[in-house]
Amino acid sequence: MRIAIFGAGAWGTALACHAASAHEVLLWAREPSLVQAIRRERRNERYLPGFALDERIGAEADLDAACRWLGEAGPSLAVIATSVAGLRSTLAALDARLSGAGCAGAVWLCKGLEADSGLLPHAVAAQTLRSVPGGVLSGPSFAQEVAAGLPVALTVASRDASLQAAAVQAFHHGAARIYRSDDVVGVELGGALKNVMAIAAGICDGLALGQNARAALITRGLAEIARLGAALGARPETFMGLTGLGDLVLTCTGDLSRNRRVGLALATGEPLAAIVARLGHVAEGVACAAAADALAGARGVAMPIVEAVNAVLRGALGPREAVVSLLSREPKAESD
Repeated sequence: MRIAIFGAGAWGTALACHAASAHEVLLWAREPSLVQAIRRERRNERYLPGFALDERIGAEADLDAACRWLGEAGPSLAVIATSVAGLRSTLAALDARLSGAGCAGAVWLCKGLEADSGLLPHAVAAQTLRSVPGGVLSGPSFAQEVAAGLPVALTVASRDASLQAAAVQAFHHGAARIYRSDDVVGVELGGALKNVMAIAAGICDGLALGQNARAALITRGLAEIARLGAALGARPETFMGLTGLGDLVLTCTGDLSRNRRVGLALATGEPLAAIVARLGHVAEGVACAAAADALAGARGVAMPIVEAVNAVLRGALGPREAVVSLLSREPKAESD
């Protein structure tokens, strides 16, 4: 099987490392200098330092050439490994190029809401990708661990059964187990909102509020995600699975979580702009918080943690003030 991964960041490169143990893989990047470095060094030191790339992983900066390679032989799969901000333009550029190429479809890896529209990735795809089926590959996964060949379990969600099967063929081998779902909304929403909750968890840990507080925050954060999911038509059981509870726990507690590191730094009083610049990678929760807060308001869904994180990110509340605002809310029944 041929797999073209469009986006050579940390996660796209890590997935290429895994897939190359069983398939031919091509990494596409916008920057010719990055492609040249990958070809020369057999590493992606800019985004995933310390990992050698299998010889079966090619690198390409020409989009037409990458799509031609994808359609030249046998079954194939396109993987979109951009951020949410880059998803629309990448899908629009790929749409005509994938038509008639024998590609089983496109799966995207990004987790978030589009900033301007507030749309989940599948809704962005519905406006831009018409030539092949689409879906999302998501779940609790740090790029460094996947690149190192450590065990991981992910979920591919699509309404197209053939695309689900292609994604399983592509990635269900070695240390990776791939589950299937048709609840695209639930899978995407869990992946998007866990990033916002991870910022909250980082603030909680940075303020040394204790493990009791962190456990309460994760639990109530999951309740908020499930409430919005119900309003959007997602299935409740999705939020108890890999892309809900699993990804939430990992991102809120793991030291490799970029979004958690944002919260830790906010708790020290460091300005957000400096935090984001120092990270050197996208922390999707930063952009997602405002969009999620707006979506919850439009749907009439109470999401106090999301609201508090958004207030901290836009400078309306300090981290400690946000905690006080959450603790001072009126008592209520746990299940509502």
